[in-house]
Amino acid sequence: MSEGVERESMQYDVVIVGAGPSGLGAAIRLKQLAAEAGTEISVAVLEKGSEVGAHILSGAVFDPKALTELIPDWKAQGAPLETAVTEDRFLLLGPQGSLDLPMWAMPGFMNNHGNYIGSLGNLCRWLAQQAEALGVEVYPGMAASEPVFGEDGALKGVVAGVSGLGKDGKPGPLYEPGMELHGKYVFIGEGVRGSLAKVLKARFNLGKDSQPEKYGIGIKELWQVPDDAFIPGLVQHTTGWPLDNATGGGSFLYHFGDNYVAIGFVVHLNYKNPWLSPFDEFQRFKHHPDVAKFLEGGKRISYGARAISEGGLQSTPRLHFPGGVLLGDSAGLVNVPRIKGSHNAIKSGMMAAEAAFHALQAGRSGDELTEYGDLFERSWVRKELHVVRNAKPLLSKLGTAVGGAVGILEMWTTSLLGGFSFFGTLGHGKGDAESTGLAKDYQPIVYPKPDGVLSFDKLSSVFLSNTNHDEGQPAHLKLRDPSIPIGSNLPRYGEPARLYCPAGVYEVLYDEAGQNPKFQINFQNCVHCKTCDIKDPAQNIDWTTPQGGDGPNYPNM
Repeated sequence: MSEGVERESMQYDVVIVGAGPSGLGAAIRLKQLAAEAGTEISVAVLEKGSEVGAHILSGAVFDPKALTELIPDWKAQGAPLETAVTEDRFLLLGPQGSLDLPMWAMPGFMNNHGNYIGSLGNLCRWLAQQAEALGVEVYPGMAASEPVFGEDGALKGVVAGVSGLGKDGKPGPLYEPGMELHGKYVFIGEGVRGSLAKVLKARFNLGKDSQPEKYGIGIKELWQVPDDAFIPGLVQHTTGWPLDNATGGGSFLYHFGDNYVAIGFVVHLNYKNPWLSPFDEFQRFKHHPDVAKFLEGGKRISYGARAISEGGLQSTPRLHFPGGVLLGDSAGLVNVPRIKGSHNAIKSGMMAAEAAFHALQAGRSGDELTEYGDLFERSWVRKELHVVRNAKPLLSKLGTAVGGAVGILEMWTTSLLGGFSFFGTLGHGKGDAESTGLAKDYQPIVYPKPDGVLSFDKLSSVFLSNTNHDEGQPAHLKLRDPSIPIGSNLPRYGEPARLYCPAGVYEVLYDEAGQNPKFQINFQNCVHCKTCDIKDPAQNIDWTTPQGGDGPNYPNM
């Protein structure tokens, strides 16, 4: 915390951190309610990316349910969701072949017909336009770096826009202390593993009645392919190879727009083998015949990665606290089996907006919006998460093959029985960092060298993410104890940061004699996936916001 720094402040009715689907959904709904009531409400949205959508990455097959509630005529208004799903495929992959799993065997909610394929980043850009047209103030390039608390201990705002700090963390010649943006209520919609949400969850003990948070890492590329490889509206998911049965994960491949193929690979971060590299598993995966046939002759045009919330209902923290609320991925509202969370995120923002608006109309401020929690408990979001609550624990406990089969059966019966499960509600057990095994207990994995056609290296991939960080600023990746990477993680785990990071941020360097290892952080490469904050076995790395709008600049992701 930057105590003692004097800053100007601005006062709003509601300050929203994050211009993702949850934050923008909340902003739009607040303005809609104010217009319906014939009153005014001031709303500011802070976005750490250089523009809205710059840091947004998702598959994405989009369920329009919440968007239709928010903006019923979104099609007529030109929302960028033009490619309807036309075909669903789900494959179990082996090293060379595959087994086509029939969609009729899946619960009905797993069917993607009626959904749309597109870029979530572009959808957020469009939502920001709708919000601004209603009078919302949207500020891109304004990273919210720390919370501001009132004398009563409630959250009253955030610090945003700090810049000009030198590598030593001290003010340089171009130092700007930023501003404090105060709100009668503050909405936290940072996305997965947000730095403010992490602080607030600890301060207010929001997870005391919840299971440990669980995550995956999703790595995505956008390709443009020839006409003969393009099937508009095709949705293909896979599980199995190249991951073993004990390592959860799978893939997606979506055809949309101008001959675009969005291809991605997810690895659940409770994997045990510290020699595993999710990035390299993804590159190997693309050589499978059932995948390569859609990419051959095409061109890779973008790359990115981000963590995915996978804990579901069991890991959802208390959503409200004095002065603020958690929205969307900050609250972990992802439906893991459906691989969807944007519709839940929008709806969470709408519910928080309704709770806050009525509180403001009653003259309240800075208290706890328990009404938001009540709305969530009665919502279709909770019902949806309740039906699939055991899918992730079953995969973790039984492995991909058995856990996947039992999970499908369990989701069928749970959906038919109104949410009742014969398993009750299963727990997750250990957190992802605790799941990492010792290096001595596993064989190192030798990955094929990239061919530069279907598979690539990390640095050329980061180049396509348009990532940029000012090298003169302090590293936004903080080590709590600088001795741990070499003193503990290297001998015990082989220092897995150099492998789980999909951007080449972490390296172990040796001298000419192969001695004296040194841990190096290339923070300039960081694509803000936050895997290090989650998976480091010592929980020694804290991801914080860099200055300005630094980070990736994702086009069409």
